Amino acid sequence: MKFDFQSVFINDLDWSLALEIVVRTLIMFTIILVFLRLTGKKGIRQLSIFEVAIIIGMGSAAGDPMSNPDNAILPAFLVFVTILAFYRLITWFAAKNERFESILEGDPVYIIEDGVFSLVETSEQTYAKDEFFAEMRQQNIEHVGQVQTALLETNGNVSFFYFEEKDVRPGLPILPKVYQKRSSLVSVAGEYACTSCGQVEKLAPGRSGCKRCHKEEWVGAIKTIRRT
Repeated sequence: MKFDFQSVFINDLDWSLALEIVVRTLIMFTIILVFLRLTGKKGIRQLSIFEVAIIIGMGSAAGDPMSNPDNAILPAFLVFVTILAFYRLITWFAAKNERFESILEGDPVYIIEDGVFSLVETSEQTYAKDEFFAEMRQQNIEHVGQVQTALLETNGNVSFFYFEEKDVRPGLPILPKVYQKRSSLVSVAGEYACTSCGQVEKLAPGRSGCKRCHKEEWVGAIKTIRRT
């Protein structure tokens, strides 16, 4: 079957409309930027699930007028104005009613408490462990035992609260080379951290299940002080 470049890249494009497409795209993109500025958000990480849903709806309204000459810009602009007015109304009501705000935005999720992963919360949240480890490493965290509390905020940011140096406890290491040494078989007696929940236990050689989450994968625990 012959690959048709003409059909894939150009098809029946009327080159006389190319300039119009460029102008339409610039106008709609400018409207998108103005809308984002009016929401008061400075970055994607500050967007809640509700706001992401609005952005998706806005993108749908903006897409057609950019490239389709049959779609006028004014109807799309009216969609944007409606979305902005709705957003302002919802955020105003959420500021007045905490219960409504909780339903709309969700609640912060505890990921770490007292140097171990929160079992109840981690069964509900979908924050990938490798992604969370990367977030921790960016905060100069070497192991979970350095963290007293970690919260996944409703805007996607993670807030960390640390143990004082004297209170740091042995914890699950998160540096790749150390974490990759995990195994279900303990060969040398010592303190090991469960790779699932972060629980640290003194283990003898052999196989052993975690007393907290009952998983059987371990890695040697470490107790270094966080460097800032």
